[in-house]
Amino acid sequence: MNQFSHGVTLFLSLLVEAMPFLLLGVLLSGLLVMFVDEGKLIKVMPKQPVLGALVGSMLGFLFPVCECGNVPVARRLIAQGVPAPVAVGFLLSAPTINPIVIWATWTAFRDQPEIVFLRVGFSLAIATIIGCVFGTQKDLRPFLQPQISSQRSLQIANNIAVSEPQSVVPTGTFFLGQPQIPLENIKLSISWSERFKLLVDTMINELRELGGILVLGSAIAAIIQVGIPRDIILNLGQGAVSSVIAMMTLAAVVSVCSTVDAFFALSFASTFTSGSILAFLVFGPMIDFKSIGLILTIFKKRAVVYLFLLAAQLTFLGCLFINLRID
Repeated sequence: MNQFSHGVTLFLSLLVEAMPFLLLGVLLSGLLVMFVDEGKLIKVMPKQPVLGALVGSMLGFLFPVCECGNVPVARRLIAQGVPAPVAVGFLLSAPTINPIVIWATWTAFRDQPEIVFLRVGFSLAIATIIGCVFGTQKDLRPFLQPQISSQRSLQIANNIAVSEPQSVVPTGTFFLGQPQIPLENIKLSISWSERFKLLVDTMINELRELGGILVLGSAIAAIIQVGIPRDIILNLGQGAVSSVIAMMTLAAVVSVCSTVDAFFALSFASTFTSGSILAFLVFGPMIDFKSIGLILTIFKKRAVVYLFLLAAQLTFLGCLFINLRID
């Protein structure tokens, strides 16, 4: 009974912690639909993979959201035809490369400022590298979920014609009830009250889809935390290798929001290596059990596994280097 109540408490805490940021992400996604010209947005984004991935990785300063709120925004960018390096870079780095998280990390590790700089630097580097890797794929659509792939095709080809209106309504790119009319034409003709209604409808559609997945992901994360004693992970030792693996595993399991994870990691600072603490702070915001379900609304399973393995390998190698250098 105690385990059940503990599990419920964990589930509710994860959900309450993440929901405001999911709402923020959905709001930003809706605002992108209403006030951003998709054509101009794509034109200003760098086409060169390295520069595009770097720019995308730094967009978190404009959209300060955690690992729950970044998914709706990244999904919108991909659906609008933004280059793959930009969108993937944003997806992975936004939970860390934003002023809220940087300030929270500085507050928690004020006595260890190198942790703050290394977290930002590693997150930016890993997101940029993975963005470049995805940029080598000439056509991202085979990796996307059918709905997002279809919308991206329409935007890239600039062919606004659909045969099944209901298939594109959830993306918010077309005005509800008028699927044959390009959104950009609608923006020029509708009143502000109609714009607001479109914004609300878009948010409701995305929140309905992503909210259910967030609930499921939070439940899975809570079950794992209760079912697998944390001591099993923590007792892996102080080794340069094992400590990094332990903290990466812990980051994925506990699914702590990036706005507060620095304070959680601070409790291990006296017993774990600096590299392992850094691994927790870098890997968790990119990939955890709570966010995997949300990322699956953008990419197919194969691409998500690819993202997971690349992020895990790069984080492990970077943080192992920190441990070996300190030792």
